[in-house]
Amino acid sequence: MRVPLIRVTAMPADTNPYGGVFGGWLMSQMALAAGSLASRHSRGKAVVVAADELRFIGPMGVGDELSVFAELVKQGRSSMRIAVEAVARERDGDRETKVASGEFTFVALDENGRPRAVPSPRSADAESTLSRKGRGE
Repeated sequence: MRVPLIRVTAMPADTNPYGGVFGGWLMSQMALAAGSLASRHSRGKAVVVAADELRFIGPMGVGDELSVFAELVKQGRSSMRIAVEAVARERDGDRETKVASGEFTFVALDENGRPRAVPSPRSADAESTLSRKGRGE
């Protein structure tokens, strides 16, 4: 089961002049979810430098619940590419609709605002395993 990084309800203030949910609001929720994953994965500050392949696939209405899912798809020395999917669930039911998708590129920064190396997935996995063993898990 996938767990969303963000879950939020679209409110009337989030609409465009035509009454639908504003694409900019939807994109910001996607960027927030990707940023959460990037900061957690890089273990520090990470900033978005690009948004690519953004697709607004279906409509989302006021009152719908938005769930945003993110997955690391590529890692460079200091960069991370994160795929994001946004899914709306009707407020009074279980019907879900994929409403947007895209990819965001983040760069990890040090305390001086300069690019820094992102820990390799292997070292992060090994460290996580060691810390769990140390706690008796």
